[in-house]
Amino acid sequence: MMIQNINGVNPLNNVQNTRRTNETEKFATTSAPDSISVSDEAKEAARAYFLRQVAEETPDVRADLVAAVKEKIKDPNYLNSAVIGSTADRILDSFGL
Repeated sequence: MMIQNINGVNPLNNVQNTRRTNETEKFATTSAPDSISVSDEAKEAARAYFLRQVAEETPDVRADLVAAVKEKIKDPNYLNSAVIGSTADRILDSFGL
């Protein structure tokens, strides 16, 4: 008695698949390596995307500097005419005046 195709398994499939694998390995070793090229436009778009993410993650207010300035202002000797003049000049410079 001979039993064939138990649960849809054919023992010849293993031999056929092995031959196919060996044939594909021959072609894989002789083919040229894969490569890609990225356009300058794509590189710029990636850079813009990265910079936008960094800008979104960076806080608008630097809390450490605000705390340091608040501590300086608490000292009554800190606010003198030289400090006020320097601050006013820096504000005007930031507006381009």
